[in-house]
Amino acid sequence: MQLLWLRSDLRIHDNTALTAAIEQGPVVAVYLISPTQWRSHDDAPCKVDFWLRNLVELQKALGELNVPLLIREADSWDEAPRVLLELCREHNIQSVHANEEYGINETRRDAAVADALEDADIQWRSYLDQLFFKPGTVLTKTGTYFQVFSQFRKVCYARMHQAMPPLIHLPKPQAALDIKSDRVPEQVEGFATPPQALQALWPAGEDEARRRLAAFSDEQIDYYRSERDFPAKPGTSQLSAYLAAGVISPRQCLHAALSSNQGEFETGSVGAVTWINELLWREFYKHILVGFPRVSRYRAFRPETEALKWRDAPEELAAWKEARTGLPIIDAAMRQLLETGWMHNRLRMVVAMFLTKNLLIDWREGERFFMQHLIDGDLAANNGGWQWSSSTGTDSSPYFRIFNPLSQSEKFDPEGLFLKKWLPELADLNKKEVHNPAASGGLFGVASYPKPIVDLSSSRARALAAFKALPHRQPAAEVTDD
Repeated sequence: MQLLWLRSDLRIHDNTALTAAIEQGPVVAVYLISPTQWRSHDDAPCKVDFWLRNLVELQKALGELNVPLLIREADSWDEAPRVLLELCREHNIQSVHANEEYGINETRRDAAVADALEDADIQWRSYLDQLFFKPGTVLTKTGTYFQVFSQFRKVCYARMHQAMPPLIHLPKPQAALDIKSDRVPEQVEGFATPPQALQALWPAGEDEARRRLAAFSDEQIDYYRSERDFPAKPGTSQLSAYLAAGVISPRQCLHAALSSNQGEFETGSVGAVTWINELLWREFYKHILVGFPRVSRYRAFRPETEALKWRDAPEELAAWKEARTGLPIIDAAMRQLLETGWMHNRLRMVVAMFLTKNLLIDWREGERFFMQHLIDGDLAANNGGWQWSSSTGTDSSPYFRIFNPLSQSEKFDPEGLFLKKWLPELADLNKKEVHNPAASGGLFGVASYPKPIVDLSSSRARALAAFKALPHRQPAAEVTDD
């Protein structure tokens, strides 16, 4: 008997471990409920709910392959070896199959499980699945991990010219087993069920993920580059939650993009090329997670920036979290996050720069808050994005490049449609006034909307001074791991 340990790969199509296990079959699958671990990772209640809803759909899909899905609890990952060993003994398991995950805690968990299984004479089999290339195989000429995306992408392009990562075939159903699937819990203690309106935005299951991918690659991808920065437009794929949970794979996304662009990934449709680059950014940040494990420990990628004098400003931090900064583009973006579990990518950069530059508040505060609310929360992408915006990370924005939220708002929401959707109290303002009500709303502005909590010009100067006061900034090539 084979055991398939499902984690962030909640699908049957293009699932490397599933196909490999069934080929050695028969197979039973397991998913571990780990509330304490999830809380320590700041996993959002809406994300946990999304996992559970997808498990229900996955259980049905596995049923068509005659693969039972068992549910076990390992409150923290320290308990995973014991729980899996007990399951292996219960069902006389010879091999455990799992797709690789990345991050310090994930790596330590899998190493502990592998050791425990080896001691019990049970094979451990792990597979590359959520990335195109295995971490440690895309390296500089000196054998180190890349720290600049453009150089990383160039090597990935060369590898893709040689051989495109193939899709894994869907296995045939196995003979039925005399093992019943467990009931998937509707809720996990400590994680509130989100409102139905939020759930409705993110239907569960592979069919929905594949529908979104098909619609995007058929109808929208050619306009991706020109429309992706405008939050009022449907310019993005809306697939990030499905990718984070593994309901769809990056290989499926890549092949759909290639199919829409006559097999090209460097030329042809600029929209398709740009979207494939976004898939490679996702890849890059996961490689960084492996090559520089300090970023999994709430540490800056650039060690010299650990000396930055961040401000302790709890009232301003609360205003940012609660969407009452008095800057419409910031507040609209934060309301979108709080109500939908998702934020438009351009706005993620804008609100992150506002927190870390204009308010000069530690990026870790923002990183954690995002993880606590994002349905697509992913350690590598979230950390990478926050450190890019705060100028502490790999390939990050230069510290003197600070987005002005007013000009960003005017440029990417010129009609104020996004602002008025999320800030209805500003609905009566015209398209010029809505970006900065304090400057154009009369003596008292808009009565129901707060005044800005910070002056953009002086706060920018404050951030520049703080960064200039840092000790000698090491060139990127000299940054080393601890």
